[in-house]
Amino acid sequence: MIRQGAENRQRRVLVGLALLFFAPLGLAFYLYYGYGAWRPGGRVNAGELIEPARPLPPLALPLLGAGNTSPDFLKGKWTLLYVEPAACGQACRKDLYNMRQVRLALDRDMNRVQRVLIADVDCCDAKELREQHPDLVAIRASAADAPLRALLPHRDDAPHFYLIDPLGNLMMCYSADANAKGMLEDLKRLLQLSSIG
Repeated sequence: MIRQGAENRQRRVLVGLALLFFAPLGLAFYLYYGYGAWRPGGRVNAGELIEPARPLPPLALPLLGAGNTSPDFLKGKWTLLYVEPAACGQACRKDLYNMRQVRLALDRDMNRVQRVLIADVDCCDAKELREQHPDLVAIRASAADAPLRALLPHRDDAPHFYLIDPLGNLMMCYSADANAKGMLEDLKRLLQLSSIG
């Protein structure tokens, strides 16, 4: 009788331990996949995720100075694209500065990221742009970039930043007044997880 009581107690302890570990897991599965499919509202990224990612067409676009880009210039590296629909005033200069600082803050990984500007020919002083942003790919807005612009969300709005992956897919969007620190954190996270670009 005493032996059977000890076995029952051991069985209850074992069942209790199993419930202690598996009950929270079962509850989590039920909440996530079950009736009502509750999803946490929080997100990690600072930018607006573009779902699904949009593959960008290969385009040779005219540079602000002279010549054209190679058709696949948006592939092979992560790309921060800034589109300025108007003249480059104080806000535009600040945005270009922030984009440069975000890239520099990546330290060892900064060579994995390129910066691209699409702007009207009258947007900026080309000499000043080259001096302050020597590694910036500055593209002159023209009819040639229409297929690219057609895929951009918020294209008729104020200026925006776009993030393009090394495969040439448009994947994130940031308003021009977005927090540069948030953009940097997104890029750090992506570069850490990515084995391409």
